[in-house]
Amino acid sequence: MKARIATVEAGGRQVYGLMAQGGFVALSDEFPQWATLKDVIAAGALGDLVKAGAGRAVTHPEGEFTYAVPVPDPGKILCVGVNFPDRNAEYKDGSSQPKYMSLFPRFPSSFTGHGEPLMRPPENHTLDYEGEVVVVIGKGGRRIAAEDAYDHIAALTLCNEGTIRDWVRHAKFNVTQGKNWDKSGAIGPWLVPFDDPAQLDEARIVTRVNGEVRQDDVLSRMMFPIREEIAYISTFTTLEPGDMIVTGTPTGAGARFDPPKYLVPGDVVEIEVAGIGVLRNGVVDE
Repeated sequence: MKARIATVEAGGRQVYGLMAQGGFVALSDEFPQWATLKDVIAAGALGDLVKAGAGRAVTHPEGEFTYAVPVPDPGKILCVGVNFPDRNAEYKDGSSQPKYMSLFPRFPSSFTGHGEPLMRPPENHTLDYEGEVVVVIGKGGRRIAAEDAYDHIAALTLCNEGTIRDWVRHAKFNVTQGKNWDKSGAIGPWLVPFDDPAQLDEARIVTRVNGEVRQDDVLSRMMFPIREEIAYISTFTTLEPGDMIVTGTPTGAGARFDPPKYLVPGDVVEIEVAGIGVLRNGVVDE
């Protein structure tokens, strides 16, 4: 099993370290030069954490901590929209694959950690799920060539890119307001270091709601592969260590059912990718 590097809330403070059998091994006090995992990533030191935590006793047993977003202070979170062929067909507008990928930003406040509830706001109840893989940038760069893109990835994690569907339709060319409700989505549970192209090239993503499979697809079917995402995004903005790219969701989101299957309080959503883990969140009313 690959190392699982997490950020958690425990004893009134946020700490980072390794997951282990039975709980969490806190390591941040041993590395005061790095305030968060973003700093660890920028220093190229995820491997140092793994070595420091190997074989160590759990400092926080299960139940004595809660999960935070692994990189709590990213400079950028960029999301790729409509990135599977069946997702494009879902729009029923007769369009073929677009020439360029759709992109939008999300703010850190719109996400919560593994095991924490997604918030359905009182203003609108069309809260939907989107299971996705997240790549975390390790080595920054501008105008990164697609063939070099994987060299710039430090780690992988998962995302439930929760969306208030009615609010993405408020403007003609703008989905930002439907994508950024506080704690409407989740990222986690942890980071898994990226060191093998097969971690992405052979990955299958599955989303379940209350145990029912809603999304099931392989990343190799993406219209815009992750190498191309990194190349395209880095053309117009410099990617920095700790930046996150949310790479796209398969068909099967709740809005595409007839009638739609939006999330309601009490629902449990699970996003799973073998080799990364399971991101699990309940749903509550804000």
